[in-house]
Amino acid sequence: MPMIEVDPMSIDQLAGAVVLFLGSVGSLLLVVWQSKCHCKVNLCYIFQCERRPPNEEEMKSLKDQSKKLKDMKKKEDKISQKEEEILEEQKTPRLIPKTSSGKPILEPEPEPELSIDRLV
Repeated sequence: MPMIEVDPMSIDQLAGAVVLFLGSVGSLLLVVWQSKCHCKVNLCYIFQCERRPPNEEEMKSLKDQSKKLKDMKKKEDKISQKEEEILEEQKTPRLIPKTSSGKPILEPEPEPELSIDRLV
């Protein structure tokens, strides 16, 4: 009495299974490769990782990255302040310019649109 019965599979199903398997192994290797671990390959445990502190070059690059982020933040703050100033200027009422005699200078009124009446 067989415990598990496996149906025969087609070649495209086999290819899909192989791709899924290789993709999962590849993503595991990618995680290990991108981590800050010093990795050793061990046949019994597959991977043996130990944490090491970053070296001086990595520390310099991290400092440079943090400095760039701070500079970008300062630029964004300046831009947002300028935007707020512009919005505040638009909210304040505009003063009507006056002549030397004190009378306001009025702009000409726009002409009304012409409408065509139909003769019935």
